[in-house]
Amino acid sequence: MREVGAFEAKNKLGSLLDLVEKGEEVVITRRGRRVARLVPDSSEEKRERARQAAANLIELSKGATLGGLKIKDLIEEGRR
Repeated sequence: MREVGAFEAKNKLGSLLDLVEKGEEVVITRRGRRVARLVPDSSEEKRERARQAAANLIELSKGATLGGLKIKDLIEEGRR
């Protein structure tokens, strides 16, 4: 983790973003006190984990049966 002052962060934002894009975390300080943190965006990673979880559920459901029950009957039973 890299720590930089606010003035340096302002002047070197592009370089700091390059570091963050590569996975590094950057803490920005003002007068020696931590005020902000730049971290890599994890939204794509979360989307990929969600896709994988959905694929796993689909795979698990293959071949599953209701033992002769009908979905319509189960839905009706749940409404009572």
